[in-house]
Amino acid sequence: MEIKEILTNKEKFMDILLIGDEEETMVYKYLKDGNLYALYDTGILKSICVTLSVNQNTIEIKNLATYPKFQNQGCATFLLNFIFKKYQKHFKYIILGTGENHKTLNFYKKFGFKEFSRIKNFFTDNYPHLIIENGIQLKDMIYLKKEL
Repeated sequence: MEIKEILTNKEKFMDILLIGDEEETMVYKYLKDGNLYALYDTGILKSICVTLSVNQNTIEIKNLATYPKFQNQGCATFLLNFIFKKYQKHFKYIILGTGENHKTLNFYKKFGFKEFSRIKNFFTDNYPHLIIENGIQLKDMIYLKKEL
């Protein structure tokens, strides 16, 4: 697997970015200033991650997504481990926000992320349509944190 940092034409990755964040206007809010990393395996794009500096101590994962046909093959794990290693010398913490999807929460908790904050009704207040994951409507944004 190979990871490339994408510096230009980031919007070309919108189809996979929308897997991790279903609202294009929300993606554009962080895409321009964010760092976009694309994971390729035998030349095929499988997964992406967008990070954005919060402050001198904290980096945030704004989007982590894998095409459905490549999920559960270790792509996101490989990409996350790359992100941890890349940023551990420059930041003390890494954070991310996600919905109340137990599969997703359990995935991040395997890496040592712990819940530290919650924004009530984030998804219902900021997205024009309902977001359903694993049969459950997402309402609150759950913020997770890990020490690098």
